[in-house]
Amino acid sequence: MDQPSPTPRLPPGRRADYRLFRSFETRWHDNDVYGHMNNAIHDTLFDSVANAFLIEPGLLDIGRGERIGLVVESGCRYHAEIAFPDAVAAGLRVGRIGRSAVTYEIGLFAGVSDVAAAEGFFVHVTVDRRTRPPAPLPEADRLKLERIVR
Repeated sequence: MDQPSPTPRLPPGRRADYRLFRSFETRWHDNDVYGHMNNAIHDTLFDSVANAFLIEPGLLDIGRGERIGLVVESGCRYHAEIAFPDAVAAGLRVGRIGRSAVTYEIGLFAGVSDVAAAEGFFVHVTVDRRTRPPAPLPEADRLKLERIVR
């Protein structure tokens, strides 16, 4: 039986591919037994850069807002190792804006490297905080998100 041919691997992104950046410092306990940053830490940085972007200008009120974003899909491609004591620049862009969903794309850059060590994404669906059905993105939020579309 013929095996389907694998999807070609995309090359790593570059800093210029991303719109906003936030800096992080790796910590000793971010490394795993293999001597590099554990994959769960990558996800934490993805979540942190996107949520900072949402919280700081008021797109998301985590304590009292009527709408919240729930992650419904996520993924990561690893290109190079990151390890303590690397500084990390997390680049953010919006890949897609739907009626109630937004795809955030994040690149992690170790030190001053122009090439992403890892690239991830997650899809947020905007929902009513109490009842959880999808809720349309307000037009004002959509306009702020469009500023960082790739």
